[in-house]
Amino acid sequence: MRGTDETSGSLFSYVDLEERIPARHPLRKIRQVVNEALASLDAEFEALYTDFGRPSIAPERLIRASLIQILFSIRSERQLMEQMEYNLLFRWFVGLGIDDPVWVPTVFTKNRDRLLTTEMSRKVMAAVLAHREVAPLLSDDHFSVDGTLVKAWASMKSFQPRTADTPPEDDPSGPPSPDGPAEDHPEPTPSEIDPMSRPTRQSRNADIDFRGEKRSNATHASTTDPDARLYKKSPGTGAMLCFMGHALMENRSGLIVQGDLTQADGHAERRAALDMIHRHSPGSTRQLTLGADKGFDAAEFVADLRQACVTPHVAQKSRYSAIDGRTTRHEGYALSIKHRKRIEEAFGWAKTVGGMAQTVYRGVERVRARFVLTMTANNLARLPRLLAA
Repeated sequence: MRGTDETSGSLFSYVDLEERIPARHPLRKIRQVVNEALASLDAEFEALYTDFGRPSIAPERLIRASLIQILFSIRSERQLMEQMEYNLLFRWFVGLGIDDPVWVPTVFTKNRDRLLTTEMSRKVMAAVLAHREVAPLLSDDHFSVDGTLVKAWASMKSFQPRTADTPPEDDPSGPPSPDGPAEDHPEPTPSEIDPMSRPTRQSRNADIDFRGEKRSNATHASTTDPDARLYKKSPGTGAMLCFMGHALMENRSGLIVQGDLTQADGHAERRAALDMIHRHSPGSTRQLTLGADKGFDAAEFVADLRQACVTPHVAQKSRYSAIDGRTTRHEGYALSIKHRKRIEEAFGWAKTVGGMAQTVYRGVERVRARFVLTMTANNLARLPRLLAA
């Protein structure tokens, strides 16, 4: 018998939102880990808010909404709020009931910016890694480090010479009239203007030829994002305005245990590697190993690692390498060189899924907080399979 294609509205719904989510959906395990990790941060959240005034968006819901935005590649907070109106999976994950109103996008953004600083993003990552089911997956002795470029939210046309007295290009006042005040020369009426003599309106995105012009970070800066730097990581590629993201990975399961983001320069990767290994294992008495690519093969960096009781499992350069046979003769060196390549999987996920190929935020602090949270989301995306295994 053929069914009827008739739509009848219902006044009440008797199906619980929890029952609409499949029992084996991977977000169930992710939500369990996130909820228990956020519960351990309750004292941290309590210290950020006063006990009077108008209630804000709950910090737990803010963080869960930010994570779902990264996990499902939602490009903006406005689109996130739009999808939460009708997507029951998103409502369930964030903690909104089926009849709860969704926040105004600007209100959500302002609350998010006050809460998700770099320090809070690192605490969320640490809380997830300290979870009772996640902690056994981590290695305490063997790590890998690497960096990647994050394109800034600024165009190359915004990279202008550093001058303090240059007026903005879109100054509505413009230069003073050589014929005196404007009130002495009233504007002509539309009938007095010759249509053929009207000046053509210039495009806001005019073509600019940079050929032959020398530009560097010492003489130029972006007017859109002054924290961005002009940089290229490898020869043969074009320079771009960018930041440099860094990650420290443990080698057992390939989870990111530390994240950072700095301005791009030739020494940023090595400085960030030392900062992350000291931050993750402060005053460690065990002999740690740190795998890295050839860009970290520098005598000063290798000496700093050995002084910190860290064995430098760094890939050797073809000439003038700071790594010798004392390190390469051990079997663990070859294993570290093999496992360190897995850190590229986290960077690839962050750029293709997490939206870090080009950030939509400006300022190194905001981009850093988002980068660390994206590394946390990458860990969460891998947890269902790791825990099932």
